[in-house]
Amino acid sequence: MPTFEQLVKEKERERERERDALYSLWILHVNMSQRQVLQVFEQYQKARTQFVQTIAEFATRPQNIETLQNAGVMSLLRPLLLDVVPTIQQTAALALGRLANYNDDLAEAVVKGDILPQLVYSLAEQNRFYKKAAAFVLRAVAKHSPELAQAVVDCGALDALVVSLEEFDPGVKEAAAWALGYIARHNAQLSQAVVDAGAVPLLVLCIQEPEIALKRIAASSLSDIAKHSLELAQTVVDTGAIAHLAQMTLNPDAKLKRHVLSALSQMAKHSVDLAEMVVEAEIFPAVLACLKDPDEYVRKNVTTLMREITKHTPELSQMIVNAGGVAAVIDYLGDSRGNVRLPGIMMLGYVAAHSENLAMAVIVSKGVPQLAICLVEEPEDHIKAATAWAFGQIGRHTPEHARAVAAANVLPKLLGLYLDTQCSEDLQVKAKKALKNILQKCTHLPGLEPLLYEAPSNILKHVICQFSKVLPHDSKARRLFVTSGGLKKVQEIKAEPGSALQEYINAINNCYPEEIVRYYSPGYSEALLERVENYQPA
Repeated sequence: MPTFEQLVKEKERERERERDALYSLWILHVNMSQRQVLQVFEQYQKARTQFVQTIAEFATRPQNIETLQNAGVMSLLRPLLLDVVPTIQQTAALALGRLANYNDDLAEAVVKGDILPQLVYSLAEQNRFYKKAAAFVLRAVAKHSPELAQAVVDCGALDALVVSLEEFDPGVKEAAAWALGYIARHNAQLSQAVVDAGAVPLLVLCIQEPEIALKRIAASSLSDIAKHSLELAQTVVDTGAIAHLAQMTLNPDAKLKRHVLSALSQMAKHSVDLAEMVVEAEIFPAVLACLKDPDEYVRKNVTTLMREITKHTPELSQMIVNAGGVAAVIDYLGDSRGNVRLPGIMMLGYVAAHSENLAMAVIVSKGVPQLAICLVEEPEDHIKAATAWAFGQIGRHTPEHARAVAAANVLPKLLGLYLDTQCSEDLQVKAKKALKNILQKCTHLPGLEPLLYEAPSNILKHVICQFSKVLPHDSKARRLFVTSGGLKKVQEIKAEPGSALQEYINAINNCYPEEIVRYYSPGYSEALLERVENYQPA
């Protein structure tokens, strides 16, 4: 039999086993309770994650926007920007950006919901993924109007965005540069605010980074800053931007070339000095290769750059002509259609406006026939108006220049546009002015003659004036004027006695024998028939 001591020890062992079992049961109960509690939190986190991801996905489809707005999505997303889970924060910011990007009402809702200050704070504190999303929201709000862009500035976004330009991650820098460009593009005041925040030197550093996407956005932002005024453009130039941009004009990436050429154009347009600095960067004639680029916006932007350079002085225009720019632009006009033709048309007009020699360079390069094609082909009034203005600049110098325009049968087309009441007022004004500029120099009578039959009196007097100058000195022209019916038409014109038009008609009549003038005068055939009727044979 076991001893008393053995029984006591056995009893103690049983009690220990019972305590261990009870403790295990208690531990199990506690663990089950913790798992249940944590499971609730996990489910809540999954629900939040699913919610923001779904909203972000819905926000990519325009047909969902109104429904989301009516459901109060903004107020639901705002607290999620402060969520403890970083991915939820980022996705909530992405969803807000997509919504704000859609229209200005939703962008205003972001402003009124006091969301911007939180985003600005997060730009300085959060990780790179959130910073990109926050910058996207700021850009989406700022893009719609100067007022919304000012709201972004007022919440202190500029300093945070400029600091983000110094981030190591190129994606953060790109998002910040994009937002700064959208703020600056609206007006000079906002652009100056971006400059004052110290953005320009950092944007110039960004265009030197190896990432193409960052280069594109930085060049675009510099263009948006420089476009407003000479002072802003000078600020960009003073940071050495031109040299770095010039190196990228032949980069194989089409979108980068678009923004680089645009930035150079926005700088060159403001003054002769800035235009000369762009030229001194030695981009010509190599940049003319961009006129053959497959991307139509690259072609348009390089033509715009030449337009902004040539408009300043004859010397700058001559440099472009010497580089082969005029001939290249004329070829470009032949290969293009629509609005992309406009800067090329204007560039030819600016070149021709400076001097007789430069206008003749346009003529010799066969610019007049190509402009005549543009005048006929383009349906938009503003393109026709620019073409009419260019013809006026070409033809206003000497009779030889005017003859080149008249020989292309342009004058009747200009007259038709001037008389067409369906045309815009600007087109009618430019067509009229171009006609007068050309007519005052034109001595090419075959080109003038069609106008005799259709021109109103205010144009007709210029036509008759030119005939009165040429006919006294050209016997062949006098004969042709009779046989073509021109003299007969002149006799049918009713001019006020003593007016300039009457004097021009008298000068023409004085070039012919009196009986010829009487023969072509209205009513003369009836007078002859009456004499026949009244004649009594011997």
